[in-house]
Amino acid sequence: MKLTRRALLASGIASLALPRIAFAAGETIKIGVLHSLSGTMAISETTLKDTMLMLIEAQNAKGGLLGKQLEAVVVDPASDWPLFAEKARELLTVSKVDVMFGCWTSVSRKSVLPVIEELNGLLFYPVQYEGEESSKNVFYTGAAPNQQAIPAVDYYLEELGVKKFALLGTDYVYPRTTNNILEAYLISKGIPKEDIFVNYTPFGHSDWSKIVGDVVALGADGKKVGVISTINGDANIGFYKELAAAGVTADKLPVCAFSVGEEELAGLDTSNLVGHLAAWNYFMSADTPENKAFIEQWHAYIKDTKRPTNDPMEAHYIGFNMWVNAVTAAGTTAVDAVSDAMIGQKFPNLTGTVAEMLPNHHLTKPVLIGEIRADGQFDIISQTEPVPGDAWTDFLPESAVLEADWKDLKCGMYNKDTKTCVQMKSNY
Repeated sequence: MKLTRRALLASGIASLALPRIAFAAGETIKIGVLHSLSGTMAISETTLKDTMLMLIEAQNAKGGLLGKQLEAVVVDPASDWPLFAEKARELLTVSKVDVMFGCWTSVSRKSVLPVIEELNGLLFYPVQYEGEESSKNVFYTGAAPNQQAIPAVDYYLEELGVKKFALLGTDYVYPRTTNNILEAYLISKGIPKEDIFVNYTPFGHSDWSKIVGDVVALGADGKKVGVISTINGDANIGFYKELAAAGVTADKLPVCAFSVGEEELAGLDTSNLVGHLAAWNYFMSADTPENKAFIEQWHAYIKDTKRPTNDPMEAHYIGFNMWVNAVTAAGTTAVDAVSDAMIGQKFPNLTGTVAEMLPNHHLTKPVLIGEIRADGQFDIISQTEPVPGDAWTDFLPESAVLEADWKDLKCGMYNKDTKTCVQMKSNY
């Protein structure tokens, strides 16, 4: 039975690329787009859906891939973590997609992980995360902790003279694991445990007055306090509003965010946030020909010159183009062949260097620190050469002995002491 577009939409699956053309089975290469279009994470993820549609449209304009057009299959997991797993299964078994690009939070990725490992699907994950993972079925195109969190702490210690740290996060796996790593790292740098304040809040948290008050009180002894924020989604709106209401300024109490970029700032009055920081691997303000062309392409596609670009968009841009090149090299969209061809792929990033996919399924990425400007953009105040992403941190004893290598060792969790491959747990 032929489904109408209305029926497809009602089922939660809509083929959005080339919507006026009907394709017979097997005539297109199907790309699953697994991003929340509703709920608390829609503020961040909707743009990534649009980015994928833009990239797919542009590839089709070049003639598609392997002689076929690409077809986007978009679903809305609605910021509901178990629903991510259901939608992933639907994409793989009903829509029979060749690859998926999606997820934002680590809890959504970990929800999807058992499904794609069971069904041998392929996911490109575009957001900074806590590391401590390397799956055969995932390519991690966002930052690992050594490409964002640790360099941000180093900037606080070396450049700003921060002596006390407030680690504020949303209550799920990414902030908790990242902060465990940072706490161990800070202690190794001589910061006493009692000078590290850790706090977690639910998704969508809105009442920040007590927490901001506690952070301000942390500096009552005159030692400089720095906030490391792993707050996700629309909770950031209330957090930054409370900072402004409390008169917290960046010179006295800087905040460095790992999940706030240009898209999130677009919904805020940034006049009181000037000077606060973010650590990413890309900022829209990067002055390169590649970035200028990408911004122009985005604005032409979205038909809104005010829509910003951001770091996870660049991660999708790099991941998608690497996937296209890997499929071309393999001559097939078969997951195992494409995964093998992905390792060693190189593609220019948007900040002027080249990204490379490593055997641990992580990218090399430059680390950028940016200061918030009044216009919602960032002044780039620090930038490194590309840093290889670590799947397993050196700062947790149980992880320091682990290595991921899908090229030679064919293992994502190889114990260097016992010289054995450990089965990675997919649950959390």
